[in-house]
Amino acid sequence: MKTVYDIQQFLKQFGIIIYIGDRLADLELMEMEVRQLYQSQLMEAKDFQMAMLILGREITREKEKRKRRGERGSRYE
Repeated sequence: MKTVYDIQQFLKQFGIIIYIGDRLADLELMEMEVRQLYQSQLMEAKDFQMAMLILGREITREKEKRKRRGERGSRYE
């Protein structure tokens, strides 16, 4: 996995399609789903680590972008 798109395609294999319409909320929900798949032993440790790294980076970028625009973050902050 190298991109958020790769993570979306991985999740799709399990019937998980995430689209809320808010990028930050989408990323956070993907993070929760990836964590759940790993805890259920449906995902290798290497893939889990890479997915969490990618999602963490994208979540940070989105929060910084919103901060510059003066928007609120997600409801989970």
